[in-house]
Amino acid sequence: MNRIKVMTVFGTRPEAIKMAPVVRVLRESPAFEVKVAVTAQHREMLDQVLQHFGITPDDDLNIMLPRQSLTEVTTRALEGLEGVMARERPDLVLVHGDTTTTFAGSLAAYYQRLPVGHVEAGLRTFDKYSPYPEEMNRRLTGALTDLHFAPTAWARENLRREGIPEEKIFVTGNTAIDALLWTVRKNYSFSNPLLNRLDYSKCRVIAVEAHRRENWGQPMADIFSAVREIAQRHPQVEIVVSVHKNPEVSSVAHRLLAGEERIHLFEPFEYPEWANLLQRSCLILTDSGGLQEEAPSLGTPVLLLRETTERPEAIAAGTVRMIGARKDRIIAETETLLRDEAAYRAMSTATNPYGDGQSALRIRAAILFYFGQVEDRPADFALGKTSQKNYCGG
Repeated sequence: MNRIKVMTVFGTRPEAIKMAPVVRVLRESPAFEVKVAVTAQHREMLDQVLQHFGITPDDDLNIMLPRQSLTEVTTRALEGLEGVMARERPDLVLVHGDTTTTFAGSLAAYYQRLPVGHVEAGLRTFDKYSPYPEEMNRRLTGALTDLHFAPTAWARENLRREGIPEEKIFVTGNTAIDALLWTVRKNYSFSNPLLNRLDYSKCRVIAVEAHRRENWGQPMADIFSAVREIAQRHPQVEIVVSVHKNPEVSSVAHRLLAGEERIHLFEPFEYPEWANLLQRSCLILTDSGGLQEEAPSLGTPVLLLRETTERPEAIAAGTVRMIGARKDRIIAETETLLRDEAAYRAMSTATNPYGDGQSALRIRAAILFYFGQVEDRPADFALGKTSQKNYCGG
């Protein structure tokens, strides 16, 4: 039996986290030859994840430049991946999610007439500028995809409405949960002594991470102004801020938050540190997409600093509340969770709609089915279990 040659393509930290479980389970099977190509659209943050999961790329394009435009990222990734794919000629190219690398990777594969598998397919806001450019990256990638690995039934329905044939869609759950469950540990010790000193059982630790392009400018200033006022109003609260390296974010965060009592600014955490911090935190303020998926597994409420979301399942489950980036609403919604035990418990009782830790295995089974190496189509992922985090207020 000839081995199936699969090339995984990714370039950012979130992609690496979510593709690492796929790389691992494919490499565990003798049915596959696995090649890893990275664009390094995010260099330092990508390398942290590669090291954590023990992945050494076969090809590293290293395209990152200071303040590069979307056009530069796209063209450099496309040109580099063209050569890699022409040389390797994989049987299948796997891309993930909604980054510029994702779109460039699927387009490069199409130009080489190679089949494309899209991990985390079918997410939609139906607003091409929100999030920007992610919404169009995933829609354009979907148009080039042969195998759609939808994380949820809702994502599958989006693909169906776009005319994707049923036999090309597999509901797998989200590989973010696979990575998370491999990483979170009950007795985890942080590398930074400050994080080990925080009393997570009594102190109301809030984790903050904001970076979305649509929040640059005044919305970002409003977010961090709200964070500062929350700390000033609540002397029992400690706030840990993961400050994105983009100057549009970092300059605002340091201007508004540096030196504030009980606000701790960190450069982006390595993935194990961040995952374990989220697990211990009381709640999360973020505009991130991925945290909406991870929070239900942790039972940690998320206040989403956006006006649209491509992940409505978590809102329906009740563990995420979409509140936008207005300062007054951020403060009000945060204070509700800090003061109201019933409101907190309603959000921390989480039915996980995103995964059960077996998503990468379903993707592997779907690829084997697609190439005719197994007869039975893999079963679709169904809703996960319910968990609850203890109330951290009082």
